[in-house]
Amino acid sequence: MAEPSRRTEEGHRALVPVLQPRPGGAAERFADMLGGSHPAAVFAAALVCGYVALLGVSLLLALLVTDVLVPTAGIGHADESAIVSLAGDRTPFLSDLSGVGTAVGGAPVLPILVGLIAIGCAIARKWRIAAFAVFVLALESATYRVTSLLVPRDRPHVHRMENLPADASYPSGHTAASIAVYAGLVLLLTSAIPNRRLRPVAWALAVLIPLFVAFSRMYRGMHHPLDVGGGAIVGIGAILVLLFACRAAEAAAHSPARSRESVTRRNRIQALS
Repeated sequence: MAEPSRRTEEGHRALVPVLQPRPGGAAERFADMLGGSHPAAVFAAALVCGYVALLGVSLLLALLVTDVLVPTAGIGHADESAIVSLAGDRTPFLSDLSGVGTAVGGAPVLPILVGLIAIGCAIARKWRIAAFAVFVLALESATYRVTSLLVPRDRPHVHRMENLPADASYPSGHTAASIAVYAGLVLLLTSAIPNRRLRPVAWALAVLIPLFVAFSRMYRGMHHPLDVGGGAIVGIGAILVLLFACRAAEAAAHSPARSRESVTRRNRIQALS
C-alpha cells in the first residue's frame, strides 16, 4: 500500500515540473542550509534573499542609465527623441488602444487576475502555485517602487497622458508587471500541460502582451525605451526569484531532516495518546 501512495504523492508534486528543485541544485542546497525548517519559512527566506539581490541589480542598472548612458552623447537624446516621435503621431484610436495596454499591464486587471488565480489554487490546495502568482507581482512592484524612489529619472518631456510623479520614469512598472505575471503564468502552464500545440500560442501571448504594454507606456509619454528595458529585467528577475523560492520550499518539504522531524513528532503524539 505504501508504494502506490508514494507514487501518487510524487505525481502530485510533479504537477508543475518547473517548480520542482533539481537534485543537488541551488534551491535544494539553500533548503539544506536552513536545516529542516518549515517550507513556508524557507520560501520566505528565499524570497527575501532574492528580493535583495534583484533590488541591488535594479538599482545598479538605474544608476548606469541615469549617470552613464543618458548623459553620454547620443544615447540620452535618442532615448528622448523616440518618445517625442511617438507623441507626434498620436491619433484618437491609438490613444484609446494605449489605454487598453496600460490597463492590461496594471491595476485593476493584474491584481484581479492574480487574486482569482490565487484563490482558485488555494481552494485546490496548490499552495506553491498560489504563492508564485501573488508574490511574483508583489516582488516586481516592490522592486519597481524602491528603484524609482532611490534613483529618480524624469519622464519624457512630452505631453503625458497620465498624472503620475514626473520623476519616476525608470523602470517601467507596467512592463515589469506584465512580464512577471503573464510570462510567469505561461511558464507554469506550459510546464504543467505537455501540449506542444498549445506552447507556441501561449508563449506568443506571453511575449506580445508585454510588448503591447511597453509600447502603450511609451506612446502615452510615461517612459523611455531604456525604462522599458529596465522593466523587462525586473519582470524576468521576479520570475527567477519566485522559481527559486518555490523550488526551495519544495525541497524543504521533502528534505531528510524534515522527514525525520515529522516522524519524531508523530511518534511523540502516538506515545501521548
